[in-house]
Amino acid sequence: MNISNKWKDYECLKTGDGEKLERWKNIILNRPDPQIIWSKKSTWDKCDAHYHRSSNGGGYWEFKNKLPEYWTINYKELTFKVSPTNFKHTGIFPEQASNWDFIEDKIKSYMKNHKEMRILNLFAYTGCATMASASAGATEVVHVDASKSINEWAKENMRLSNLEDKTIRFITDDVIKFIEREKRRDRTYHGIIMDPPSYGRGPNKEVWKFTDDFSVLLEKVKDILDEDFSFLLISSYTTGISHLSLENILKLNFPNLKIETGENTLPVTEDNLILPCGIYGKVTKD
Repeated sequence: MNISNKWKDYECLKTGDGEKLERWKNIILNRPDPQIIWSKKSTWDKCDAHYHRSSNGGGYWEFKNKLPEYWTINYKELTFKVSPTNFKHTGIFPEQASNWDFIEDKIKSYMKNHKEMRILNLFAYTGCATMASASAGATEVVHVDASKSINEWAKENMRLSNLEDKTIRFITDDVIKFIEREKRRDRTYHGIIMDPPSYGRGPNKEVWKFTDDFSVLLEKVKDILDEDFSFLLISSYTTGISHLSLENILKLNFPNLKIETGENTLPVTEDNLILPCGIYGKVTKD
């Protein structure tokens, strides 16, 4: 189990009745979470904004107080932009912080004995893992996402984290097509990070479905994983896919390597609960 418990600017305050009350620096948000099947234990504090699910899908924000269009929070030496989106998200998945720590540790360890380390971040979203990789000392980080606007957000995070002097390539492309091109170029990576969605579309309307396409993706990723690689890190939020299912497919594809799977989690201040937030899989040589 990964638990992201080193935050100072983020805190999951309370949970119950399908919702979580969160502190993002000095702003309090109330957001839905399907994993929260228990009841509220106390009266909830007032929040600055509350995301309500709609009965016909999607939802909307109810702003109790006027908020800035965006604000920033820090995780260690990194700075990220936070902004409530139409899909309840904020641009950051705070439970991923323990994975950023893992990335940092692996890169720093690898670079002690190597002159270069190329990192590939697939389905890279707003680039928190990209920035963690660059900050840790990777010589090149390639950030791939199908959304041009999301990649622009990631560039903002690069500037906020003062990483403009690092070699970061932002690619707007379908992940599978990008990997196939890299294979033709004989390009390999020493660390690969990916957070494939349950469902998505590429920039040219390419359809992605986790349950249908993940095994194909994994086969293609193996083609561009360097022989002298350090790690493969996978996250998933797809409903119905357990970390044991992920472990099985990783064992079949990497039979002689170290495999670890589990749940990404966040500590909840009230009652010392642990909130599950998707699953992870790590493939390493040691």
